Amino acid sequence: MQRDLVKALQVERATLSTIIGVLVRKGLVEQVPDRVDQRQKLLRMTAAGTKLWNELPDLAVIHDVAFRGIDDAAVATAVRVLQTATERLENFIDRS
Repeated sequence: MQRDLVKALQVERATLSTIIGVLVRKGLVEQVPDRVDQRQKLLRMTAAGTKLWNELPDLAVIHDVAFRGIDDAAVATAVRVLQTATERLENFIDRS
C-alpha cells in the first residue's frame, strides 16, 4: 500500500505522492484501489517498471563500495542531515 511506503522510506507523504505521480506518468507504476478500502491505494509495478527494475545495478554492491569502513552512526548522521536539508529546500520551493 502507498501509505506503507511513507513509513518504510521515512519520507513526507507529499514527497512520496509527487514521486509516485511521476512514476505513474512514466508508466512504471500503477495505482489501484484496495478491494477492502477503496480510499487506500495499492501500488503495482507495470511490465515496463519490472523491466527497468531488473536492469538496475546491485545496490548492495554500490552501498558496500560507497560506505565500506564508515561507521553506521556516521552514515545515519549524514542521512539525517541530507533529509533535513532536502525538507528545508522543498519547503522553501513550496513557499516560492
